[in-house]
Amino acid sequence: MLEIQERDGAAIFAVRVQPRASKDEIAGEMGGALKVRLQAPAVEDRANEALVEFLAQLLKTPKTAVRILSGDRSRMKRIEIRGVTQQRIQALLAVEA
Repeated sequence: MLEIQERDGAAIFAVRVQPRASKDEIAGEMGGALKVRLQAPAVEDRANEALVEFLAQLLKTPKTAVRILSGDRSRMKRIEIRGVTQQRIQALLAVEA
């Protein structure tokens, strides 16, 4: 089950990123984290930028509302998205996966 915390109008959750995938997509849930496949390679922050852009686009929020809290150099990241509820993220997982 995806673990999502809500704090100060923001949702915080873990994401497991798989860079260099065939397409950008939500690939379900893995070990309490949202699994995201991205076409971008994991070099020069391109996968991180692609992740922020992809999540902002899916949740229809500005890119400035999406922030990587930890895990810049790791496949496992903690993400904060301001102005999004836990239910919206759960619904996204149900629709996309």
